[in-house]
This record gives sequence, structure tokens and C-alpha cells, in this order.
Amino acid sequence: MRVFSDPRTAGYGMPGHPEAPWRVPRTAERLKAAGLSPVLPDVEATEADVLAAHTKTHWRSVLSGAYEDPDTPHFPGIEGIALISLSGCLSAMASALAGEPSFSLMRPPGHHAAAEKVAGFCYVNHMAVACLKALAKGLRVATLDVDVHHGDGTESFALGKAGWLFLSLHQSPLYPGTGLATRENCLNFPLPPGTGEGAYLKTLEGAIERILAFKPDLLGVSAGFDTYKECPIAGLKLDTPAYRRMGRMIAETGLKRFALLEGGYAEDLPILVENFVDGFAG
Repeated sequence: MRVFSDPRTAGYGMPGHPEAPWRVPRTAERLKAAGLSPVLPDVEATEADVLAAHTKTHWRSVLSGAYEDPDTPHFPGIEGIALISLSGCLSAMASALAGEPSFSLMRPPGHHAAAEKVAGFCYVNHMAVACLKALAKGLRVATLDVDVHHGDGTESFALGKAGWLFLSLHQSPLYPGTGLATRENCLNFPLPPGTGEGAYLKTLEGAIERILAFKPDLLGVSAGFDTYKECPIAGLKLDTPAYRRMGRMIAETGLKRFALLEGGYAEDLPILVENFVDGFAG
């Protein structure tokens, strides 16, 4: 099991914003203490990688701040940090394809970003870039999004794409208000506020069955930890052990797999990630 991280991703932030700089270094320290020391990415993402998914207009808006999303402030140099986060995702995918499960512990997250949209703390959709690159290699790919928010950005890239199965488990109603129904190759599993471990894992079991039936060559997991019972911005009720079980259920597929950090804003994030990675390692 490999974990990719880079302390430079803590180099931006806004006081009071839930997507805070501490999320990466504290989690990295927790994993290091558990014997799983994160390493720097070994694949360097470039602007060309971004443009495999996003438009030039979108990328220029990330550089300049010429976009409108109050949840996603512009910071000088954010494009460089987004590339570092993308580097972690692409490194994790390469590791998975080589046969070693992996986790990208980076920020900013990505699953709300669309081809021409900055949204929901996300500037570049790292998972979409990775999956589109995998498709270009002729691979069948499945994306499982277990963030508490619907992965609307990733779905917008996946919809109608042959060889790509997208699945999202998310709270509804909740931002961004999408993912209420399945569409073509995009399978959505909306869950009401208050959903706890039993119902959540039962739903995950059904989603995994759909993944196995699809027979992907690669599984990418958008791992959000804002499903936690103490998340300040959502209302699902998972407790700490659920994340180890979730990781183990995914590992038991036997698929080549990688995961990347999306949401998760409670102080216990490092513990939750440690549990998930322990199960995900198999």
C-alpha cells in the first residue's frame, strides 16, 4: 500500500473555511505514526493533463480567479497546488495499475469541478483526468464516490462514456442538489440525513456488486470522510469503524484500485483516513 502526499498542499487557506490546511499534514503524521509514511508523487502532472479533461477557458479562470463560486476562493498560486494534487492522483493510479493499492492524500479536492466550472472547494477534477487517461489506454474504469456530497463534476465527465461506470453514494438533500436518480452509466444512491453504518454499508454492498458485474480494469475511489457523524457540514452518521469496513469491502473486490481524498472536515479526519487505508490495503 502506498500513500502519496506533499506538504506544499497545505500552502493555502482562508480562516474559518472548512477545507482547511491542517487536513493534509495532520493526517500524514497520523499515517506515519501508524507505519505508513507518505511519499512524494512520482508522476508530475502538467497543464496538458488538466486539458485532457478541462477547457483552456477553465484553466485560465483558475489562474486568474475569473470565476464565480463563493465556496471556492481564488488564491495566488492555487494552480500550482492543484497540479501537485493532480500529481498525487496520477501517481496513485500508476501505482494501482502496477498492482499496488494506493491513496492520494492531497488537497484541494476535485469531484465538484466540471469541464468549465470551479465549484465546491474544487478547481481541477483529478479523478476525471485520471479516468479519462485510463480510457485513452483502452482500459475499463469504474469510479466509486463515497463523499457525502454527490460527485456532480465527475458525473458530468463520465456520463455517456463507453467503458466508464460512475457510482455515487451521497446524502440527499444536500449540496449540490444533484444525483437524485441514475442516468445511463452513472448510478446514484441518494441517502437521507441520519443514515448510519448499517444502511450505508448495505447500500455500498449493492454498489460494489454493480462494479463487479461491470468488470473494470481499474477502480478509482473518491474518498470523502464527511459522512462521519461529527462532520460540521453534513448529516450522515457513520462512526470510525465504518471506514475500515468500507475500505475492506472495496479491497475484497480484488480489483486494481486507488483512492484520493475528497471531503472530510471533522477533527477526527486523520483517524478516519487511517481506518480506511488499513482496510483498503487488503
